[in-house]
Amino acid sequence: MTIATVAASSSSAASVIILAAGVGRRLGLSQAEACLPKVLLEFGGRSLLARHISILRKCGMSNITVVAGYRAQLLRAEIARIEGGSTVSIIENFDYQEGSVVSLWTAREILRSVSHVILMDGDVLYDERLMARLVSTRFKNCLLLDRNIEPGDEPVKICVAHGRIVDFHKRPRVAHEWYGESVGFFHFAPDSAAELATRAEAYVTQGRRDMEYEELIRDMILASGPRDFGFEDISGLPWIEIDFLEDAEKARSGVLPSLIA
Repeated sequence: MTIATVAASSSSAASVIILAAGVGRRLGLSQAEACLPKVLLEFGGRSLLARHISILRKCGMSNITVVAGYRAQLLRAEIARIEGGSTVSIIENFDYQEGSVVSLWTAREILRSVSHVILMDGDVLYDERLMARLVSTRFKNCLLLDRNIEPGDEPVKICVAHGRIVDFHKRPRVAHEWYGESVGFFHFAPDSAAELATRAEAYVTQGRRDMEYEELIRDMILASGPRDFGFEDISGLPWIEIDFLEDAEKARSGVLPSLIA
């Protein structure tokens, strides 16, 4: 399958959007941790946000924006602690209790900035090789896929047929040969990033503010040609999305030691 190649110079100049506005109601953490945005949860003495910034810097990313919402002032303080607050921008989503499509729409100027865009969920603990794979991808638009997927409706599934992505949903509706789990990290070419902003704006103006941003990406995949979207298979590399209390426990007992090693 022939896919448009993304030049390394374009990738290194990409803008990064970290979605970190949510409250994290499903976690059921201790009282102290429950007061924190999820991106400030600490693993091995470092917050997820500090880990994101460190990994992105190693990958050559200099233009980083965090979409904050719940207790945004704590994110500002953490960024100031990490880097003096001058090299990471914050955009505040005041409607953070609505769907994540609103957070994406809040970052529309970055999506329309005529640069490649790395879009990522903030509540993931992961091996830095995942990000390196995404930044250096040969695909025009790229999703990260893990074949080691737990059963059920919770994981967002990347569905593949004949070597291409044909659906992207928790409950897929398009026939496919196999699927893997989405890590929640994406690489978009400039035209696709701008289209994502336009679709987010349409959702918001139509009153569909309770939707998750993955719906927009699914819309684009279903409307795309066979060469528009590709995936990098990161199966075997350690990572975990932290949605529930058991995820935080697995992150500390399982994923974190493998990262340290």
